[in-house]
Amino acid sequence: MTESPIRTRSGERRTTDEESTESSDEQTRCPECGGRLESEGAETVCRQCGLVVEEDEIDRGPEWRAFDAAEKDEKSRVGAPTTKMMHDEGLSTNIGWQDKDAYGKTLSNRQRQKMQRLRTWNERFRTRDSKERNLKQALGEIDRMASALGLPENVRETASVIYRRALDENLLPGRSIEGVATASLYAAARQAGTPRSLDEIAAVSRVGKDEIARTYRYVIRELGLEVKPADPVSYVPRFASELDLPDETERRARALLETAKERGVHSGKSPVGLAAAAVYAAALLTNEKVTQNEVSEVANISEVTIRNRYHELLEAEESTPA
Repeated sequence: MTESPIRTRSGERRTTDEESTESSDEQTRCPECGGRLESEGAETVCRQCGLVVEEDEIDRGPEWRAFDAAEKDEKSRVGAPTTKMMHDEGLSTNIGWQDKDAYGKTLSNRQRQKMQRLRTWNERFRTRDSKERNLKQALGEIDRMASALGLPENVRETASVIYRRALDENLLPGRSIEGVATASLYAAARQAGTPRSLDEIAAVSRVGKDEIARTYRYVIRELGLEVKPADPVSYVPRFASELDLPDETERRARALLETAKERGVHSGKSPVGLAAAAVYAAALLTNEKVTQNEVSEVANISEVTIRNRYHELLEAEESTPA
C-alpha cells in the first residue's frame, strides 16, 4: 500500500519533466521544418528554411559591435557615460548625504561624524588644484543658467566644451569666471540653433550685458568659433508656444520673415525684434487675439520696437508681387 503513492509521485515527476523537455524543444525547433532556431538581433530565425518565428524583440545586448576579443575588451564598459558637464567628467565617486546604512537604518552619532569627515576629504580630493575648482564653479554656473533658460542638454555639453577650451587656451586672466561661462553658453545656444537674446542671458547671469557681449566677442575670436548670425525664424516657435498660438499663426510668421529677407528688410535689424513683430502681425492676420504688451513681455523688447518692425514687415508683404 505504501508503494503505490510513491510510484504515482515518481510518475507525475517524470510526466512533468517530459512536458518541460517537450516545451523547450518546441521553443528551439522551427514549427515548419523542425530546424534549429537562432536569435539574430531582434528576430528569431530558422537556420534551415529561413522562417522568421518572432520579430521586434528587445535586443538586450550592447549598442556597439566588436569583431575580435581585443576590440570587445576596449569597448566594454560599466557605469554612467562620461560627460563634459562635470569637472571630473563624471568619473569620481559621490558619498550620499543620507546618514543611513545599506539596510536603511540610521547611523550612530560616531558613524555620522566619520561619514561627514569622509565627505569633506572626498570633496577636497575631487578638486585638488585651482583648475578643477575653476571648472567646478564655471560648469555649475552653466548648468544653472541653462536650466533657467530651458536649454537642452546638448547646448550645455557644447558650452562646457567651449569653456574648457577657453581655460586651456589661458583666456581667463583678467576676466571673471561667470563672464566666460555666460559667453560660452550664449555661443553654444547660437551654434545649436536655439538662440537666446542678450537680454534673456543677462537676466539669469551674474554679470552685466556689456561684459557678456565683450567677453563673447573675445572668446569666439580667440577660439575661432564659427557662429552664424541669429536667424529671426529660430525665435518664432518659442514665442508662439509661450503665447499659445496655433500652427497656422506660426507658419504665417515664418512666411512674413522669409518675405522680409527677400526684400532686405532684416538687414541691420534685431532678430528678436523682427521675430516678435512677425508673430504679432501673423496673429492679427489669422484673427488671434494677442496684444503688443503680451508679445513684448515674451520677447523682452519694447512695444515701440514691435510697432516699427510690424509696419515694415507688412509693407514688405504688400510690395511683394503676387
